Amino acid sequence: MKKIVAILLVLVLAGALLTGCGTKEAKKIVVGASTTPHAEILEQVKPILEKEGYTLEIVEYSDYVQPNLALDSKDLDANYFQHQPYLDQFNAENDTNIVSVAAIHYEPFGIYPGKTKTLDALADGAQIAVPNDATNEARALLLLEAQGLIKLADGVGLEATKNDIVENSKNLDIVEIEAAQLARSLQDVDLAVINGNYAIEAGLNVAKDAIATEDKDSVAADTFANILAVNAGDENREDIKALVKALQSDEVRDFINEKYEGAVVPKF
Repeated sequence: MKKIVAILLVLVLAGALLTGCGTKEAKKIVVGASTTPHAEILEQVKPILEKEGYTLEIVEYSDYVQPNLALDSKDLDANYFQHQPYLDQFNAENDTNIVSVAAIHYEPFGIYPGKTKTLDALADGAQIAVPNDATNEARALLLLEAQGLIKLADGVGLEATKNDIVENSKNLDIVEIEAAQLARSLQDVDLAVINGNYAIEAGLNVAKDAIATEDKDSVAADTFANILAVNAGDENREDIKALVKALQSDEVRDFINEKYEGAVVPKF
């Protein structure tokens, strides 16, 4: 009899352990992110989520396509790397249904000096590198227009490409380059308009190194806020709500302000 009781006890304990493991796995949140600053910010969220019973796994990506494909295929619970205009474009082109659940931060675009150190020193035919993806190229062109370097056709807005340049008095050569390669291109071009996360990754600070930047209080600051995105239908999941709350906490706001010194701006 004692032997039977002992066996039953072992089975009960084993079942409890398996149940516990299953519960822990169910509470894991897998988030895809760009390395800088997104993954760095998410690292600050881990201890906050742990207090709520969640384990955060961060999967880092070096491009702007794979994080959405991985989310769409449900390899991720959420991703954090993009702004709304890029997401809208991606959904339209890939027949995905990914939605924003929160705006977390804004990264001001900057114009960084390469072979030419100031805007006034730009020679006729100077090369300026811009991101080659549609929404970020338009944003870069709008920044160049704001500096009086080019003029775009009326009304093109966030759909602008270099084909929409109607005035270019210095015959500037606009070179389209993959966003992740822009910082590396600086030595080869006169200027480059670089996305905030890739500038940070390259050791550049928009407040210190850029010769012109977007205004943090501009329309761009709202339009291009970096968002936490999920598949449509997952917005009200408890783990996603916990993730949003943690990302928009005072601890994360303080971390962003102290670490990035204006190169990343909280939007909460």
